[in-house]
Amino acid sequence: MPLSKKLTAEVIGTFWLVFGGCGSAVLAAGFPDVGIGLVGVSFAFGLTVLTMAYAIGHISGCHLNPAVTLGLVAGGRHPAKEAGPYIAAQVVGAIAGAGVLYVIASGSIGSGVSAEFDVANGFASNGYAEHSPGHYSMVAALVAEVVLTFAFLTIIMGATDARAPKGFAPIAIGLGLTLIHLIGIPVTNLSVNPARSTGPALFVGGWALAQLWLFWVAPIVGAVLAGFAYRSLFEGGERAGSKK
Repeated sequence: MPLSKKLTAEVIGTFWLVFGGCGSAVLAAGFPDVGIGLVGVSFAFGLTVLTMAYAIGHISGCHLNPAVTLGLVAGGRHPAKEAGPYIAAQVVGAIAGAGVLYVIASGSIGSGVSAEFDVANGFASNGYAEHSPGHYSMVAALVAEVVLTFAFLTIIMGATDARAPKGFAPIAIGLGLTLIHLIGIPVTNLSVNPARSTGPALFVGGWALAQLWLFWVAPIVGAVLAGFAYRSLFEGGERAGSKK
């Protein structure tokens, strides 16, 4: 598969993840009477990955996440020379997704049942301390993002192993992302994905950009550790599959 097609797939897939996941938080999570809440947002993120894994997994592997790409490189599942272009494509897709979401969300003029949109309210950005939904500290946010990304990459590595049942990886990965959102949204709004964090942060600016470093460092550390760990602990002479 030409690299250009893989990168196009990653742009589209990451656009869908940010637009669908963050869009559910911005547009639907707190909507009066029919708001989807934390559980709904968690499933929205999981469903974006599940649907795109079936749509583009056979094209690019459906990483949609710089941490996943680097974790798969560490785990021997993805060529290191493609990591930079993949990450660039993912960031472009995330910014585009956040941009379209901003245009839609800013069209709200408010009414008797909903407040007028204000990007300063967070725009689904990730944060810690006073910008954490549950006011969790920087250390708590750092630990949560490392551990939850480690778990997510482990699920990806296991579900896409050549020895795993075929055809079910997107379901396991999508539900895995749903689960870690259920755990992590109160702590940081949950990132485990530097591109997902970057898109909304660029529109919020200020504190969101100042805290963005954590949502690059922690997911990448967690994913790389998981890639090395799975490769050393669970893979023997057999080469595992590389696609979702």
